[in-house]
Amino acid sequence: MGDETVGIAVAQFAPAGSREANLAHIADATRTATRRGARVVVFPEYSSYFVDPFDASLAENAEDLDGPFVQALTALAADLDVVIVAGLLERADDGRRVRNTVVAVGADGIRAVYRKLHLYDAFGQRESDWVEPGEIAPPQTFDAHGLRFGLMTCYDLRFPEVARTLADAGVEVALVPAEWVRGPLKEHHWRTLVQARAIENTFFVAAADHPPPLGVGHSIIVDPQGVALAQVGTATDVAVAHIDPDAIARVRRVNPALALRRFRVTPR
Repeated sequence: MGDETVGIAVAQFAPAGSREANLAHIADATRTATRRGARVVVFPEYSSYFVDPFDASLAENAEDLDGPFVQALTALAADLDVVIVAGLLERADDGRRVRNTVVAVGADGIRAVYRKLHLYDAFGQRESDWVEPGEIAPPQTFDAHGLRFGLMTCYDLRFPEVARTLADAGVEVALVPAEWVRGPLKEHHWRTLVQARAIENTFFVAAADHPPPLGVGHSIIVDPQGVALAQVGTATDVAVAHIDPDAIARVRRVNPALALRRFRVTPR
């Protein structure tokens, strides 16, 4: 182990149609995570507001980046000396659709903002009916506690190029807020894809999901060889892994796959 490890938490809960209740849960879970040594806490996709099925209330409850949700996260992060990563229902330009956004917030305010690139138009769902896709932009990263973190969201896990662009940006821990919808083999897909993104990029992945009945649960933190370090089952709970930053260099000395690549990712 290196001289210092860094505590990373995944906080699994079911966001609902009450922004106040969601923030109250985030505050409680963040306090639990920090008591267990977490310095970065990852919450699910749509943490600020969520209803199933989607309806017009999404746009009615969307906020700007300087709105009350982010302000509350900033105050909480300052109080507990932690970085909080959570899904935000962000107001879009057309007034009908919203943006599926992830914010990383520290005591000094927003550290990174990521808008979901790949919308969930699959398995009988049509996220794009309600959500505006994110524009292709440079990877969203932030540095904390000697590590570089990068953001992606849920369905992006099925597109390995997203994680690869994070690796190219020097990311050492990919953070993945999600609402991984339940269905046949979906738990298998979730775990396999989280581990694959870690293995092929030789970095850590921390992925936070909604619990059943809508999500699969199984929020998880895996190391650069895809080994689970900490995880939640199907309950509402927090899992913390104390990761060793030196592990990345050790794995890459043995498995220099990133250095041996012969292809690069380019936008479509």
